[in-house]
Amino acid sequence: MRLRADFWVSAYLRRCALEGAVAVLRRRGAAEAGAIFVKVDRLDGAAALFGPAPQSEARDGVDRLFARLHADPWIDPAEAESKIARQIKFDPDLWIVETEDRQGRSFLDVVE
Repeated sequence: MRLRADFWVSAYLRRCALEGAVAVLRRRGAAEAGAIFVKVDRLDGAAALFGPAPQSEARDGVDRLFARLHADPWIDPAEAESKIARQIKFDPDLWIVETEDRQGRSFLDVVE
């Protein structure tokens, strides 16, 4: 059974705070099963955007896997914002969390 999106986001925000990163909820989606997108901003003009990984990448013991939604390791924050806008048009029930961390840590289980 998968953890509800609202519980997962709440736990993620706490994890970021414990690690010394600033994370804020920008958009609340469907509480039970909304897709979660995480923008990581290094505060130096570089950002990364993560979204749900394909289900074919599922791993035992990992509730949610994420994939980087761009080819380069880091992109311009404006480009990340345009990708977020496209995702919102496709799925209005999604969650958006923004993390600010100068080290660029995402604290996510990421599929490479």
